Amino acid sequence: MKQIIQNLKNGETTLVDVPSPQNIDGHILIKTNKSLVSVGTERMLVNFGKAGWVEKARSQPDKVKMVLDKIKTDGFPATFDAVKSKLDQPLTLGYCNVGTVLENGGTGFEVGTRVVSNGNHAEIVRVPKNLCAKVPDSVDDDSAAFTVLAAIALQGVRLVKPTLGECVVVTGLGLVGLITVQLLRANGCRVLGIDFDSNKCRLAREFGAQTVDLSEDDDPVMVAEGFSRGRGVDAVIITASTKSSEPLSQAATMSRKRGRIVLVGVIGQEISRADFYEKELSFQVSCSYGPGRYDMDYEDKGNDYPVGFVRWTEQRNFEAILDLMASGCIDVKPLISHRFKIDSALSAYNELNNNSSLGILIDYTNSQKKSLNKNIVKLTENHQNQTQKGNVAFIGGGNYASRILIPAFKKAGANCTAIVTSGGISAVHHGKRNGFLFASTDIEQALGDSVDTVVIATQHNLHAQQAVLALEKGKHVFVEKPLALNHEDINAIEAAQKSSKTMLMVGYNRRFAPHIRKIKSLLDKKVMPKTFIMTMNAGEIPQDHWTQNAEIGGGRIIGEACHYIDLMRYLSGSKIKSFNVVKMGESDFIKITEDKTIISLTFEDGSIGSIHYFANGGKSFPKERVEIFCENAVLQLDNFRKLRGFGWKGFSRMNLWSQDKGQRNCVDTFMKSVRDGGKNPIAQNEIFEVARVSVDIAEMLRNN
Repeated sequence: MKQIIQNLKNGETTLVDVPSPQNIDGHILIKTNKSLVSVGTERMLVNFGKAGWVEKARSQPDKVKMVLDKIKTDGFPATFDAVKSKLDQPLTLGYCNVGTVLENGGTGFEVGTRVVSNGNHAEIVRVPKNLCAKVPDSVDDDSAAFTVLAAIALQGVRLVKPTLGECVVVTGLGLVGLITVQLLRANGCRVLGIDFDSNKCRLAREFGAQTVDLSEDDDPVMVAEGFSRGRGVDAVIITASTKSSEPLSQAATMSRKRGRIVLVGVIGQEISRADFYEKELSFQVSCSYGPGRYDMDYEDKGNDYPVGFVRWTEQRNFEAILDLMASGCIDVKPLISHRFKIDSALSAYNELNNNSSLGILIDYTNSQKKSLNKNIVKLTENHQNQTQKGNVAFIGGGNYASRILIPAFKKAGANCTAIVTSGGISAVHHGKRNGFLFASTDIEQALGDSVDTVVIATQHNLHAQQAVLALEKGKHVFVEKPLALNHEDINAIEAAQKSSKTMLMVGYNRRFAPHIRKIKSLLDKKVMPKTFIMTMNAGEIPQDHWTQNAEIGGGRIIGEACHYIDLMRYLSGSKIKSFNVVKMGESDFIKITEDKTIISLTFEDGSIGSIHYFANGGKSFPKERVEIFCENAVLQLDNFRKLRGFGWKGFSRMNLWSQDKGQRNCVDTFMKSVRDGGKNPIAQNEIFEVARVSVDIAEMLRNN
């Protein structure tokens, strides 16, 4: 199927052929009829992409600080690679879509129903059920395509709480502004619109507003004074996009005492305290389509808010807009300025900087049928030698897979065969860049006869199912940690591995790092038990991040601290005998999660160790530190860059210019075993031992 994407690095917009997405429970697969280009948002994204490095940095000073902090801890090369990779990720454009349901994913939407959604510019989109709404028969596709954009305007109007007869100013008469004018008029308000564009002012007047044409040097404050009959306006909704704070200053000046100001657009926000203080003005920023936006439980999991407590969610705002269209209270047809077929969609983006552009519609109704519902796309004619060992398929194409694992496997000589992702975009993007033969959204493509090795780099809850499937097909399997999230899945993987007799590898890369190999060689000369202190200054991540979810990510102990359980197991060279855990205590005000924890391990050879996994540290301190005490000597490793020895004969230090956590050595060792038929780089019994202990520790923390 065809889809529009943008490269954030250079601003290039392209129409690409990608595999159709696979549907999942709670989501709807939609064949697109029309989509609307959001001129303001998409122009901003394109301009950001075209900007140079300096301009990008100036526009995001908070991100610059994060980069500088990362340089201090990880070094410049690693940080540069991370930034370059982030900007290289393909960005899907568009969020105003109308189409027909192909698959309902158990959502209750009937197949064949017309729906609106915040789907992208693509022939087929997959959207969570709470971001979809049924289109009334009396609303055509052209109008329905404006629904999501209109919901942004509606949420701004809801926040300003207009009443009959109030006078309200709308600053900025783009698409959102002109729809806002109509919504306010439907609420019985007198409306004053402000813009530099005479044509947009004309449209606002056709919708019943008075206007201020800034291109004619009209003074908006003076006009607003007369418009409000000398009382000051009741409310101002700012839908403009500008770096200037002037619209906010004007809004404060023209408002009456205790007036309301709501920001829907993007402007400078330098507020004069005097303006707001003397009038006791209220100022609020509107969040997109309404309540539920960016809430994972609502959007991704489909958990609705009770209507008695949250009357207007984003989905119910969609429905309200469609009802207003059906009744004729709002009319978006005059806002359509351009139409393009999907095959000519790139021409639409040439219109973004045209001041006369408003509603740009993309039409999919006559697109080539052969491109639809195709789950595989051929990426290259350069067929590699598929008879030798080491033909690798990737399941998953996220940040870690694309930035670390795929380059490592290529360098290790892997034949990149198929790359499979749920949505298809990242499969095509990273597949083309790395010479894969095929991109797909169907996991069976990763398990074909030409493939002997499968790399699993998906969300953690999918690892076990995909590993078992690959092992049962007789493939060697490399699983990016963790192996599984519970004992049942671990047992299933172990049974499948014993039956298949192929290799199962987990990406415990730290044991392959140059510093760790040096430490191991030094420790192997010592016969006495060791004492380990391993500190992970992990840093906070949001509680709603998928890795924190016990069912999806498994939590941070299973998902990340498992690295150090494995590392301690490797360096001790002995089985784990027992463990204990303690986490930071909770208070009446703060719920403490498992990512502020001390894990104690004992080993059969008498060694002991503690893992300090802390999310409450500062970024200026090394993210990872390993300290080992043994026979009157100490080793200290900081951030996999600097190793110091105290009391070691013939060894004092080992420093690297760039951080090396062993990812490439890990993959290289695994691929050599695949090609040569050698033994597994990590003994199978150790893989399952670490997996079970990690699960036991996480369960103990949750039960405490």
